Amino acid sequence: MNSPSDLCARVVVVGAGMAAHRFCSTLSALAPGRFRVTMIGEETSAPYNRVGLSSLLAGEAALHDLHLGDPGQGVESVLGTRVTAIDRIARRVTCADGRSIAWDLLVLACGSQPVMPPISGCEAGGVHAFRTLDDVHALLPAASPGTPAVVIGGGLLGLEAAHGLALRGATVTVVHLASHLMERQLDAGCGARLAEQFSARGIRFRLGASTQAIHADASGRACEVLLVDGERIPADLVVIATGVRPNIGLAQAAGLDCGRGVIVDDWLRTSDEHIFAIGECSEHRGRCYGLVAPAFEQAESCARTLAGQPGDYSGSSESTHLKVSGVALYSAGCIQATAEDEEIRLEDSGDGFYRRLLVRDDRLVGAVLYGDASDASWYAGLIQRSDPVGELRAHLAFGQSFVAAPTVAVDDRRRQAGTPRIEETEVL
Repeated sequence: MNSPSDLCARVVVVGAGMAAHRFCSTLSALAPGRFRVTMIGEETSAPYNRVGLSSLLAGEAALHDLHLGDPGQGVESVLGTRVTAIDRIARRVTCADGRSIAWDLLVLACGSQPVMPPISGCEAGGVHAFRTLDDVHALLPAASPGTPAVVIGGGLLGLEAAHGLALRGATVTVVHLASHLMERQLDAGCGARLAEQFSARGIRFRLGASTQAIHADASGRACEVLLVDGERIPADLVVIATGVRPNIGLAQAAGLDCGRGVIVDDWLRTSDEHIFAIGECSEHRGRCYGLVAPAFEQAESCARTLAGQPGDYSGSSESTHLKVSGVALYSAGCIQATAEDEEIRLEDSGDGFYRRLLVRDDRLVGAVLYGDASDASWYAGLIQRSDPVGELRAHLAFGQSFVAAPTVAVDDRRRQAGTPRIEETEVL
């Protein structure tokens, strides 16, 4: 394809989140002085590390720790307003504050928004999402010691919110529809161990439970959560963390092809060759990614394309780290086994160690690590490169150091707790 940089110099980025910041900083570094970039963000805060919100809520990080810094030389930031319309003919965007900004290339980095489930009472005071810096600022004064709090959703964000509220002294109950925590990233065995570790920190769980309503007191503030089975849980504070939905309204209104996200090709181009989409709002080869690493990979690929360098994007492997102090947890690739998969499981219940690997056609396709995630990048590399396991298979569960020197004990701490148990299962 012809490099768009040969055609224009004005680039407008819709969104000022992590993907937008990475795109701007990469483009600035690759092509200094060749583009005039305007980054437009709805939040009043400069781009920040959204992954660090849980640490901020928990009191383990300060606000300045989250700032991402300068988005790059020549990048103008327009914050505190949102883009309300895209004119593809005139190539201009209109903002809520009335300004109109011209572009030659447009990059959509609109992110996603929390999914609010159809639960009666979600509009009550004291009910919050956990997605933005403003959400954390709203939660902090409410999370006082002894405050009864309910987190609806036992996925990644829900558990991080529960951890932060508990450290602030709130009495936390997590209500989760599935039978085990983080069911999209973890198998049932690892989910059970995770629940045990959180329970030891004073967090209560109601698994396999559905929320019927959030009740409010006379002042309109939440006071309890009612479950479908009739259980009532006191809740002066409710956090809803039941997933996210790509922001595609702006793209749809502009007539761009959309599925669950804004549909893009291998160069992150939309159905309009002058408009690109990256991060959580995009849909590539039928997949929408709600994770930071794929968003960064897309941002960098898009920047390379605009800079006239090879920038085709073939997709990302999904991996998850739970960002809670004292919890070592990692998952990558396939979690649900198929009939073609071999399951390798290594456990040491006395040491809280759990490792489950899925091998398909002599390739590692999935990994769940709990208690020790030090080999995470090694397993991720095997999955991403689709390397044949071959002779490594007999020692695969013990990690990179054992494979490199199999006569050396895997870990002195594990050995003291007893010999780990390794199981292999053919899924039928």
